[in-house]
Order: sequence, then C-alpha cells, then structure tokens
Amino acid sequence: MHRGPRHWRWGRSGPGRPAKPRFIWYSPGNIVFVPMKTDDVEYYGEPIYLLPDELEALRLVYFEELTQEEAAKRMGVSRGTLWRALSSGRKKVVRALVELRPIAIISPEE
Repeated sequence: MHRGPRHWRWGRSGPGRPAKPRFIWYSPGNIVFVPMKTDDVEYYGEPIYLLPDELEALRLVYFEELTQEEAAKRMGVSRGTLWRALSSGRKKVVRALVELRPIAIISPEE
C-alpha cells in the first residue's frame, strides 16, 4: 500500500475549469462488494461506482471522525467540495444497499 497521498482528479474534459486534484491517502485497490442473502444467494446487478474522492471523504469524516473542515484540508479541497463528495458518496452507498446492487471502488491509480 502506498504510504503518502496520491493526487487524483476526474478524467473530465470539456469547457470550464479543470477539477482540482485531491489528495487521496487511502487506496484499497479495485474492490467490489456484492450483496448476499443469508442463504448465500449473491446479487449481481449493475454496480454503483464509488469514486476515490467520495471514499476518502467518507473515510475521513465517518471513520477517522474528522470535522468537514479538517477533512477538506487533508484532501486539499474546499469544504464545499468535500461536502459534495460526502453527499454523493452517501447517496451511492444507500442506493446500493436499498437496490441490492454491488459497490465497486475505483482505485486512484486508474
């Protein structure tokens, strides 16, 4: 596992200012969580992709228990940008749980 932060930004092109790179300190690699019932029946549907900045925001705020301001500083973004990543990540995780869809974590190396 990489010890220092990685710079990551969306691969978006088009008009407007490019996205500011984020510092991603945690990277589990490319992983997919598949829902399974107690009788070992797995659900394979269209996966929901969790982006590296969404996972990092969720990790810093809910696992490391940092404030949004502290987490934003750690990622090198504004608090508003961190809030949008948190909101998007929460919605994706809840949607995957409710719709029994796999959660795919995208590695920042991609």
